[in-house]
Amino acid sequence: METLEETQLCFPQLLNASCVKSKRPHFEAVLTEVLVLTISLLTAFLNLLVIISISHFKQLHTPTNLLILSLAVSDFFMGFLLSFQIVIINGCWFLGDLMCALYQWGAYIISSSSVGAMVLISVDRHVAICDPLHYSTKITQKRVQICLCLCWICSVVFKSLILKDNLEQPGRYNSCSGQCFFAVNHIAAVADVTFNFFASITVIVVLYMRVFVVAVSQARAMRSHIAAVTLQGSVKVTAKKSEIKAARTLGIVVLIFIICFCPYHIISLKDHTNLLSGSSGPYIICFYHFNACLNPVIYALFYPWFRKSVKLIVTLKILQPGSCDTNIL
Repeated sequence: METLEETQLCFPQLLNASCVKSKRPHFEAVLTEVLVLTISLLTAFLNLLVIISISHFKQLHTPTNLLILSLAVSDFFMGFLLSFQIVIINGCWFLGDLMCALYQWGAYIISSSSVGAMVLISVDRHVAICDPLHYSTKITQKRVQICLCLCWICSVVFKSLILKDNLEQPGRYNSCSGQCFFAVNHIAAVADVTFNFFASITVIVVLYMRVFVVAVSQARAMRSHIAAVTLQGSVKVTAKKSEIKAARTLGIVVLIFIICFCPYHIISLKDHTNLLSGSSGPYIICFYHFNACLNPVIYALFYPWFRKSVKLIVTLKILQPGSCDTNIL
């Protein structure tokens, strides 16, 4: 009986001061750890490929790619932080109160900067498609750099204020040893969900819907123009494909973002004091972080230059002199 009780404690030597481990079958725990580790490594690897590609090749140093680079950096660290979920799969945190506070702080900042980068990307695509004649003057390298710096600075300041109590006194809200508990007042939680989720979702959906409408209108206008001088049947196929491709790409971007972000923010709004304490908390957070694994697929893998750059990276040709000037567009 004593052995059974000890195996259920995070720190058996602390007896009544220790938290109790979550009761999960061994197979489920191992499967979950493998799944989390796989997603974490895959997220870091895919985003690292994006970072190396855009940073190395000079042809990719454009305002749009700079936004994708910032998103990839955020998602790379998000994949790294995801590996910490393995520590608390069984309901125990073994890395101490300070690491718990830093983990929460870093996760909040990186998540916020990732959302900010996605909003900036939607603005960039909106200007590029809806106002292409003024794109080069409105969206410049310097303006994008300033916006990204402000995005990161605002994320650090805002999230530091939200987690101020947790950073000043790590572990102050823990009820037992082995717990990674953080508390946020209701006003801060509502403000965080409003700006970091609902406002971002609204901006992205509105801008992408506008982009979709304009893209479809341009495709139809081009179809009508070409139909006057070419065979009408062949043009219809081409125009239909462009409309379907635009709808599919924009639909994936918005849908994946909403699907991955909704569960976490809805639950955090209902119980903002601690999402990690519940048995389903780690799984919800993993699903939330999974968006970081899909971002390079959505924003980068559809581009031909990414496939070319990956081949050069994998074959180590980027180590050759002058490889940064390689034509990959």
